[in-house]
Amino acid sequence: MQEIKKINDSVSLNNFQSKYLGKNSILCYYFSKLVTLNISERIKCSTILNSFKQKIKNKIYKKKIKLKNNKLINQKNKYFIDYTLPGRKMERGSLHPITMIMEEIIEIFNYLGFNIYYGPEIENKYYNFDALNIPHNHPARNISDTFWFNSNYVLRTQTSSMQIRVLEKNPGPIRAIIPGKVYRRDYDHTHTPMFHQIEGLIVDESISFSNLKWILENFVIQILKKNIKIRFRSSYFPFTCPSAEMDIQDKNGNWLEILGCGMVHPNVLKTCNIDGNVYSACAFGIGIERIAMLKYSISDIRCFFENDIRFLKQFV
Repeated sequence: MQEIKKINDSVSLNNFQSKYLGKNSILCYYFSKLVTLNISERIKCSTILNSFKQKIKNKIYKKKIKLKNNKLINQKNKYFIDYTLPGRKMERGSLHPITMIMEEIIEIFNYLGFNIYYGPEIENKYYNFDALNIPHNHPARNISDTFWFNSNYVLRTQTSSMQIRVLEKNPGPIRAIIPGKVYRRDYDHTHTPMFHQIEGLIVDESISFSNLKWILENFVIQILKKNIKIRFRSSYFPFTCPSAEMDIQDKNGNWLEILGCGMVHPNVLKTCNIDGNVYSACAFGIGIERIAMLKYSISDIRCFFENDIRFLKQFV
């Protein structure tokens, strides 16, 4: 008992335990000698030895607890904790506003039976220009407007390039939306070199411009969560005929273009071996940033890409 009182660390305590309770301990030595005694002496001695063994075990257990408590006290004294300090605030994250708008748009069109397709951002000029009926002298082909890798490949300028890929694999009927990034050499408060679009394509029998107008009018009401004045302006796109741009009126009475649309050009259908006598098709392209700017009353598109935490926290 005097020996265990002098122990101040776990290593010494383990050595002590081995000395008295281990395989080669003093106690084991005396237990092995019990076989040399007669029955009455064996009972008497085994009782004494077991009592001693239990007593040693209790002492070791209490010593372990004491050493553990001393260790905790020493650590507490070494690393002082100021309990009066305020707690750390847990920051709460959220999706980027562009991602939120894109997911909301996809959900709206999924409800209408549209399937989602994704395509490459590095596109062959055949899919990006030629198959979309864009002539060789069109300004979109200029190096001042488009990011070219070489004479055959570009960073896609619109998600319309996926129309051709979808039409090649699906002769019809088709309801498809194609979300993704597109790239153009443009940079100001309403344009950035990289932005997001969602392309829509419908191929079926007896599809008309009135079907297209109904879909887009209902889409705008659902995405902006309010009735708003809408107009369709006649426009020109090489891959649609007739073509139109859809404008909405803001609270100041100004008209703002939000998307382009039209009936898919017969040349595009012919390129993809779609029988124009059986099927007709319409398409539209929605600018995600433009919708987000309207929905959240943001005047500068560049805010979405500057990674300003103060701006992004508004959408948490």
